[in-house]
Amino acid sequence: MRSSTKTYTITEYGGFVRGVHPVDGYQSLPECTFDALESFILANHSENDTNAVELLSLSVRRGIGKIISARNYVGLITMKDGTVIEILPKIHSANVSEPDTKHIFLEMLRTLREISFRDFNISNLKTDRLSLFEIFIAMFATETTTLLKQGLKSSYHPVEDNEQFFKGKLSVSQNITHNYVSKEKFFVRYDEWSINRSENRLLKSTLHFLHKQTSDDRNRLILSRLLTFFIGVETSINYEADFSKCTADRSMSHYEKALSWCRIFLRGNSFTAFAGSEVAVALLFPMEKVFESYVAAKLRRIAPADIELRTQDTRYSLFDHPSKAFSLRPDIVLIDSGNTIVMDTKWKLLSENVRNYGISQSDMYQMYAYGKKYDAKKVILIYPQSEKIRGSDISFHSEDGVHVEVTFIDLLQSDVSVAALTER
Repeated sequence: MRSSTKTYTITEYGGFVRGVHPVDGYQSLPECTFDALESFILANHSENDTNAVELLSLSVRRGIGKIISARNYVGLITMKDGTVIEILPKIHSANVSEPDTKHIFLEMLRTLREISFRDFNISNLKTDRLSLFEIFIAMFATETTTLLKQGLKSSYHPVEDNEQFFKGKLSVSQNITHNYVSKEKFFVRYDEWSINRSENRLLKSTLHFLHKQTSDDRNRLILSRLLTFFIGVETSINYEADFSKCTADRSMSHYEKALSWCRIFLRGNSFTAFAGSEVAVALLFPMEKVFESYVAAKLRRIAPADIELRTQDTRYSLFDHPSKAFSLRPDIVLIDSGNTIVMDTKWKLLSENVRNYGISQSDMYQMYAYGKKYDAKKVILIYPQSEKIRGSDISFHSEDGVHVEVTFIDLLQSDVSVAALTER
């Protein structure tokens, strides 16, 4: 049984210091864990790569020392010593609790297409008791249970072995090598009908891995029970080879969601191939993508049926001649009775105390281009609600007809906030 492990939780823009005592609002990490996390950051950053993913930042502050700060990614990092580091999104309200923040984050993740959160009943989870890692383990266990109700698939797979009885085809050279003295055996090749196929090997390997990783008694019990259904299935000795052999036909459709979890846990990442020898699993999600997906999913559910909604629209480029160049890709386009509204989501907390509220000039150039190319009635920039913006929406107008509105989504009342977008 795996001993209970320590979970450290921070929100975006929060950070860790090295040692046993927190300093100036930074949470402390044990020295060995801090060093392992620092190695992970350095392994995933290249100064020569201008598009390097900013997972976490590493800085030094006088009188404090090294600081590891959360940046654009949220989720969890599980170290090989069992330590779990949770990074939760920054929700504007100071009164929102950690379990509520976790619940909001999970609801946002449900809208992602890359991972099978959509059908999972988050309301049944004890978010105040479970870490994100244990919640993800529970999700995988639920998907595997659903799969088993439809039955594990079998298939023929080739076998080469030295058998007591002759069957299939004799492998002459191997038979001579192995049975030159023992004439009573036959080295043969044959096809065997078995559940020991690549998909089932990956499922069993994931169950084994998570059984070792979990520190939750309920999860451990469920995983143990699920493993009893995989007697006769080997664990995978080459994950990538088995993933390449997975069948995508209709008869295997009920495997799809569980296998997506296998890819996450066995490859140790979600959206990006993270490096790092001290990390067992890095489930990190870019909040820009999560927020964009969440708003689009809410709009798709709330918007009237006669409004056409497009996401990541690619109809236009900035220039058309001599060929299309610098493609435009707004997050959301609404078309209602010939009128077009273009929307872009930005995961950033604005403030009245900085120039232009903190809206970047490049974002506004982008909005202006959308307004012109789409001949849009309105262009809307969507940000999460911020405590540093006391007023309502912000508007910008150009004399040549471009109108940009800046509006905010209150994640504590997201249905109300998103519904207001369709009434503009």
